[in-house]
Amino acid sequence: MARYFIEVAYMGARYSGFQVQENAVTVQSEIDRAAGLLLRERVVTTGSSRTDAGVHARQNFLHFDTEQALHPQFVYKMNAILPQDIVVKGVYPVDDALHSRFAATGRAYEYTLYTVKDPFMTDRGYFYPYRMDMEQLRAAADILRGYIDFSTFSKRNTQVKTFNCRISESRWTEQDHRIVYNVSANRFLRGMVRGLVGTMLRVGRGKLTLDGFREVIESRDCTKADFAVPPQGLCLMRVMYPEGLF
Repeated sequence: MARYFIEVAYMGARYSGFQVQENAVTVQSEIDRAAGLLLRERVVTTGSSRTDAGVHARQNFLHFDTEQALHPQFVYKMNAILPQDIVVKGVYPVDDALHSRFAATGRAYEYTLYTVKDPFMTDRGYFYPYRMDMEQLRAAADILRGYIDFSTFSKRNTQVKTFNCRISESRWTEQDHRIVYNVSANRFLRGMVRGLVGTMLRVGRGKLTLDGFREVIESRDCTKADFAVPPQGLCLMRVMYPEGLF
């Protein structure tokens, strides 16, 4: 039995999230279906990162096991089967013990706002035509790097042993009517990025002070965070693994 990692990218607009669900079309279910057709056996993949309905990914990984040798044109054939909004970027043989989720050392996300109506951004960003104090917004992003416990930004009904995350990058940039948030961490909690973005936007619009933002973080109470930003603005940009893994 050999183990393989599959590197994928996708637009999430048509899917009910990444993870396989009963009676729903998901990114993972489409990949499992395509691999099963190609290998002529049941394929059950395990994903490195679960994205919500409507969320996109420039890079995500899954792993699966098979006793078959993969066809030299495995990537080409997978892409011929998959719908246009999912692409396989690579397949990599790995050690049997490597797990696509647990071997990851970090992940990077991007959230995009656009401030001028743009039909080409409808499924790729959040239309947000409001006056924003970028200095305050950037200051809020800087504050996050000083914290470890992000209980406030985790949605309820999540089964995790710890709410601790180490954020290595947290910054807002502005260019060409777009405001973009980039965040990287060793791990993320359920709904965390959208909670961070929604709450920081309150700071940027003057509805929450920086001291108030600190109080929200330290409250460890998810009802004080704002998760009400739409999924299409969010994109998983990268999943990090130890150097040389592939």
